[in-house]
Amino acid sequence: MRRRNRLVSVSQIVVVLGGCLMLQGCLVGAVVGGTAAVVGGTAKATGAVVGAGFDAVTTSDEETKLRREREQRDYERDQRRCEQRQRQGKRC
Repeated sequence: MRRRNRLVSVSQIVVVLGGCLMLQGCLVGAVVGGTAAVVGGTAKATGAVVGAGFDAVTTSDEETKLRREREQRDYERDQRRCEQRQRQGKRC
């Protein structure tokens, strides 16, 4: 009977250790999965920031181009007015 009790005790220990190892595997999987999610979220956020920066630069370039075109039109208009005034004998 003692021998059987020891066999049962050893079996229980093996079952408990096996369960612990399986749980450890689950925990490692959860940690790895959580870390991957954090890394993926960080990459997504970084991509959004880079994209927003690119949009800001593009918008800035477009605004600069529009401002230069407007300034050029203003300059040409002033030149036309000056020529008109000169034809009328007036100063610019």
